[in-house]
Amino acid sequence: MSRLRSLVADTRPLRNEHFRRLWLANIITVVGAQLTVVAVPAQIYAQTGSSAYVGLTGLFGLVPLVVFGLYGGALADVFDRRTILVVTTIGLIVTSGLFYAQAALGLGNVWLLLCLFAVQQAFFAVNQPTRSALLPKLVGTELLPAANSLNMTVMQAGAIAGPLVAGVLIPVIGFSWLYLIDTLTLIATLSAVVRLPRFGSVTTGGVPGVRAVVDGFAYLRHQPVLLMSFVVDIIAMVFGMPRALFPEIAHLDFGGPDEGGLVFALLFAAIPAGAVLGGVLSGWVSRIDRQGLAVIVCILVWGGAMTGFGLAVGLAEHWRTPMLVAALLMLVVGGAADMASAAFRTSMLLTAATDDMRGRLQGVFIVVVAGGPRVADVAHGASAAAVGTAAAAAGGGVLVVVGTVVAALAVPAFVRYRLSSVR
Repeated sequence: MSRLRSLVADTRPLRNEHFRRLWLANIITVVGAQLTVVAVPAQIYAQTGSSAYVGLTGLFGLVPLVVFGLYGGALADVFDRRTILVVTTIGLIVTSGLFYAQAALGLGNVWLLLCLFAVQQAFFAVNQPTRSALLPKLVGTELLPAANSLNMTVMQAGAIAGPLVAGVLIPVIGFSWLYLIDTLTLIATLSAVVRLPRFGSVTTGGVPGVRAVVDGFAYLRHQPVLLMSFVVDIIAMVFGMPRALFPEIAHLDFGGPDEGGLVFALLFAAIPAGAVLGGVLSGWVSRIDRQGLAVIVCILVWGGAMTGFGLAVGLAEHWRTPMLVAALLMLVVGGAADMASAAFRTSMLLTAATDDMRGRLQGVFIVVVAGGPRVADVAHGASAAAVGTAAAAAGGGVLVVVGTVVAALAVPAFVRYRLSSVR
C-alpha cells in the first residue's frame, strides 16, 4: 500500500485553500478552453481545407505570446499579481464571447478568426506567467513539483475531454456552441481569482518598460542551467509537436470527415491523455534530485514517440486500424514524457530564480512553452505541404533526439543539476 501511495500524485498542495480553489476552478475552465483550442483549427480547416492555413494559427499566436508574455512577466514583478489575474481573466472571457459571435453570425472570415485568436493569446500570455509566479508564496518551495504536477494534470485532463467532446459535437451543433461553453466556464476561474489575497508589489518603480524585460534576459544569461531548460524545450516543441497536422491526418490518412469526427478528437486527446496518466502516477517526481538529467531523458522519450507517430501515419495506407492504435499509443507515451519534463523544468525555474525575477522568467517560460508549439504549427504545416504529414512528423521526432543530445553534451552542468544544491 505504501508503495502504491508513493506512485500516485502528491496532494499536499491542496491543503492550501487558495491553491485548492484555483485548482478546482481549473477543472471546469480547462475543458471549455480546450473546446476553443480544438474548434479554432477545425473551423479554419473546414473553411479552407488547408493545413497551411491551420499552421497560420502558430504565427498569429506566437507574436502576441512573445510580446505580451515577456512584458506580462515584467508587470507581474511590479504590480499586485491578483489584480493582473482579474483583468486578464475578464479579457479572456470577452475574447471567447467574440469567438462565439463570429461563429453564430456565420461570418466565415478566416482572417477575423485568426485575429481573435491573437487577442486571446495576448491575454493568456500575461495571465499564465503571473499565475505561475505566485505559486511559491502559495505552497512553498518544497511542494512546487507536486503543485506543478497537479496543475498540469488538470490542464491535460481537460485537454482530453475538450477534444473528445469537440470532435464529436462539431458536426452536430457547430462551432458557436463550443465557444459559448468556453465563455461560460471561464467565470469559474474569475470567481477563484477574485477571492485570492492581495500579494502587493514585488518591486517598486512604477510601470515597467523595455528595460525591465531586458533585465530579465540579462539575469537569465548568467544562469546557464535555467537557460538550458528553455533551450531543450524549444527543441522538443518546435521540432516535435505535430498538432497542426492532426486535421489532415484524421481526414486523409485515417478516413475521418473534414470538419472533425472521432479520429480527429482522439488525435487531439492522445497527448493530454498521456500527460494525465503521467500526472496520476507523478508521486515519484518529488523524490527526483537530478532534475536536469530527468528532463533530458523525458525529452528523448518525447522525440522517440513522435518519430514512432510519424512512422505509424506513414503505414496507415496499408493497415489503417492497427496504425491508428499505434499512432495514438505513441502520442500517449509522448504526453506522459512531456508532463514530467514540464513539471521538472517549472520547478527548477521557480526554485532557482529570485522572487523579484520570477514574473519575468515565467514570462519567458510561457513564451517558450506556448510559443514553441506555435512555431511548430507553422513549420509542420509548411513541411507537410512539401513532404507529406508522415515524413514531417517522423522527421521532427528525429531532430528532437539529435538536438537534445547535442544540447546535453554542450552544457553538462544542466545534466548535473541537482535540486538539493539550491535548497
